Amino acid sequence: MRVGILSLIHESNTFSHTPTTLDLFRRDGILTGEAVASHFRGGFHEISGFLEGLDAARIDAVPLFYASTPPSGRITRDTCDALIEMMFGQLAGAGPLDGLLVAPHGANAGEGADYHDLDGYWLSRLRQEAGPDLPIICTIDPHANLSPRMISACDATIAYRTNPHLDQKQRGLEAASLMNRTLQGEIRPVQAAAFPAVAIGIERQDTSSPPCLPLYEQADAWLKEPGVLSDSVVLGFPYADVPEMGSAFIAVTDGDPELAQRIADDLAGYLVARRDRFVGEFVSIPDAVDAALGCEGPVCLLDMGDNVGGGSAADGTLIAHELLARGGAKTFLCLYDPESVEQAVSAGIAGRLTLDMGGKTDDRHGPPIRAEVRVQGIHEGHFAESAVRHGGRTSFNMGQTAVVSTDGGLTVSLTSLRTVPVSLGMMTSLGLAPAGFQVLIAKGVHAPTAAYAPVSKRLIRVDTPGATTADMRRFTYRYRRRPLYPFEE
Repeated sequence: MRVGILSLIHESNTFSHTPTTLDLFRRDGILTGEAVASHFRGGFHEISGFLEGLDAARIDAVPLFYASTPPSGRITRDTCDALIEMMFGQLAGAGPLDGLLVAPHGANAGEGADYHDLDGYWLSRLRQEAGPDLPIICTIDPHANLSPRMISACDATIAYRTNPHLDQKQRGLEAASLMNRTLQGEIRPVQAAAFPAVAIGIERQDTSSPPCLPLYEQADAWLKEPGVLSDSVVLGFPYADVPEMGSAFIAVTDGDPELAQRIADDLAGYLVARRDRFVGEFVSIPDAVDAALGCEGPVCLLDMGDNVGGGSAADGTLIAHELLARGGAKTFLCLYDPESVEQAVSAGIAGRLTLDMGGKTDDRHGPPIRAEVRVQGIHEGHFAESAVRHGGRTSFNMGQTAVVSTDGGLTVSLTSLRTVPVSLGMMTSLGLAPAGFQVLIAKGVHAPTAAYAPVSKRLIRVDTPGATTADMRRFTYRYRRRPLYPFEE
């Protein structure tokens, strides 16, 4: 048996001012053939699970194509064209296949009507080329904006069950097991989905606590029923202005589509009945800083409006400005600012200079921080992570990085590449210890918590404006479905 592996992963924030180009994908990873297996074997990604699960079942894995880049703006049309051409070119040369394991993100959005639902587009084309009988089993991020096209193209779709995403490899293993059982003739997976008119606020998407936790417990209870192979909660990605934006539910059964639909509808009904619990709570910047300065540190302030993992700028300064106005608190902040990196490198270690740090991508995340700084260190910006962290990655690249500090207690890591703060390696690889700070500013909502919670006395999610502001009602949508709660009752 031979099973192909395809993956195209991007979380597309259509409110971001930074378009996603082919150069970004090339910089961060377009892999084909055995290079896919070499990159993921032994890791924590769902593709790592695909490979390990197929090996255990004595099925030949045929890695074909993988492309990914960190979240940013809508993918340009030329980039979509090029990625699709590469992907299906690899498929055409694969030879006979008995099945396909696929890993889209679920929130890939490109320019042009054809590509608004990019995952639905390429999965539908894949089904057309593979034919109706070849099993296609899919994993997605729960921050997908699920579409009916995605569901109709695949035999089974499995979303990660954790946020922060720590179970990607487990879901890949689950998908490989379903594929093996399908190819052995043991099961015949069919799936159904429900699309309630509810969008879940990003601040409410912590799967380990209410209101999400009871919803997942409801989903877990269904897994004990005979004939149920899988079910998934799709939380949705509110930073994409697409018709599919919002929550969804998936159930996969052994040859029983009516049961699958009943499960999906039951979970959707649970959410609708409790929809007001999923809107969010919003702590202002002054209130968050008051709390951070009023208790034992370190305190991690999560900058929700500049959530790098949601496609934001990574150079927001609003929380830091509030802390500087109060004075004195030892604070760590990471900013994407290649221009300041270059100036710090020119000044050299121990050099002093005045920098305008951050606030350069757009005007939505605060003005630059102008301060006289001392250059503490200059680093290549590469580091490794051995623990399971959000996104399943084990290696990271911040680009050339300069660490600078002010006399007033602010330490800033200036990076040349946007980096999602899912690993403490962003600090420790630079010789910085979290315990040495009263305040740690992390640009995210839930993704940083697996790394930062163990070293913080408290985490506070801060209601900052920006391309990923937590209150989705602040955005102007053109394409979302209507009515959709919490916009309309």
